[in-house]
Amino acid sequence: MAGSSVRTAAVTGAGSGLGRDIALGLAAKNYRVFGTATKQADIDEVRTASGAAVNLTRCDITDDSTVRQWARDVASQTGGGLDLLINNAGILTPGPLEILSPAAIRREFDVNVFGAISVINAFLPALRQVRGRIVQIGTWTASLPMPFNGPSGASKAAVEVLAAVYRAELKPFGIDVVVAVPGNMRTGGPAKTAAAMERVADEMTAEQRELYGRTFGTFANALNSMQNSGLDSVSAANKVIELAEQVPAQSRAPVGTDAEEMLRAVREKSDAELDALRLQVVGLN
Repeated sequence: MAGSSVRTAAVTGAGSGLGRDIALGLAAKNYRVFGTATKQADIDEVRTASGAAVNLTRCDITDDSTVRQWARDVASQTGGGLDLLINNAGILTPGPLEILSPAAIRREFDVNVFGAISVINAFLPALRQVRGRIVQIGTWTASLPMPFNGPSGASKAAVEVLAAVYRAELKPFGIDVVVAVPGNMRTGGPAKTAAAMERVADEMTAEQRELYGRTFGTFANALNSMQNSGLDSVSAANKVIELAEQVPAQSRAPVGTDAEEMLRAVREKSDAELDALRLQVVGLN
């Protein structure tokens, strides 16, 4: 990447979990780091943890005007250029598709898809100025979608398609676009996911519980177990940073051995084998 003597980076969803550790890891490598968070307490904590090297802004990435203002604020502090954009912010909406509300699914797409587009477009002038790089955080379930995890897999699959299109459209400007595909991680995410799944189970009607209660409970237990045994957050963040700096840039790369195994399975197995695998992974075979 080209740029000034002090490299600059912007990280969405940097107040906690993987995004926080990416921001702190970049600051430790002497990047000047900007980011978004949704809670003031997280902003204050990250500022303290980084010795004020990470500057977070309270920003809802689904609000395009707020995102554009954040990008302008960052540009005013960097001289206009940005070496690295890591699109990490995202949410998860677990549950049977039959009982999830369209509004809940739409909210996931607003954050994971349209929010990602809004952030990328807002920072493209700065990235063009220094031939910077975009890293989009994805998930292996975009390639091997899981039952009761449809909105997440679908929204991240859409983001991967958009990343591939951005990669082609931005190539003439020297901007690389990398999709990092994490597996299970021990971050703040598993606790939030467990709480979300508990809410879905608690809010089921008697009829819905009769239809899906047992299988959704099995899925929830399996997912909680997988996430709690995944790659630790700092190691995952370090791998993302490695991908962000790798020359030449990869188009798409796994983060963690489980992600690598799942992506390999998608390449090598038949559709029938993948149907069986997706049930096996969550204990429903």
